[in-house]
Amino acid sequence: MWSTHHPLLSSQSATILTSCPHSEFLRRHARRLLRDARALPPSKSLPVLRRVLDVGLMPELKLMDLYAVRASLQLKHVLQVLARELGFADWALCKREIDASDPALLDRYRFEQGQFGDYRQNWFADAATARQWQQQHGGYIVTYGKQAVAILVD
Repeated sequence: MWSTHHPLLSSQSATILTSCPHSEFLRRHARRLLRDARALPPSKSLPVLRRVLDVGLMPELKLMDLYAVRASLQLKHVLQVLARELGFADWALCKREIDASDPALLDRYRFEQGQFGDYRQNWFADAATARQWQQQHGGYIVTYGKQAVAILVD
C-alpha cells in the first residue's frame, strides 16, 4: 500500500513548504501564471485565460477576446483567480487568511510547478473516485480542478 502522507511534508523538502508564507507562495505563482497568460504560444496562454473565465472574473469577454487583450492582464487579476479557486471572495480576504491554512491547500499549485514530479502519479476523473481508490491502495490525493491525482509514495 502507498503512503497516504503528504510527500513533501514527510521529507527533507518540508522546509520548502514552511520557509515561505502561503500568501507569498501564491504571489510568486501568480507571477508565473501571468507570464504564461501573456505568452505568445496559445498552448501557454490559453490554459491560464480559461481559468480567468472559469472563475467569472471577466464574464463579458469570450476566450478569444481575452486572448486578443491578454497583454492588459495584470497581477491583481491572476491573484483574484487564485483566491477564487481557493474559495475566497477576493485576494484581500485570501491574503489575510491563507497563511494560517493547512499547507495541503496549495498542493494543486505545487503540482502545477512540478514539485511532485519525482513521484508516480495515478489520475482520476474526480476526487470521489480517487478517494475510493485511495482507501484500497493508498497514495496522497491532490485535487486538480475537477480531477484528482494520487501521488504514490513508497
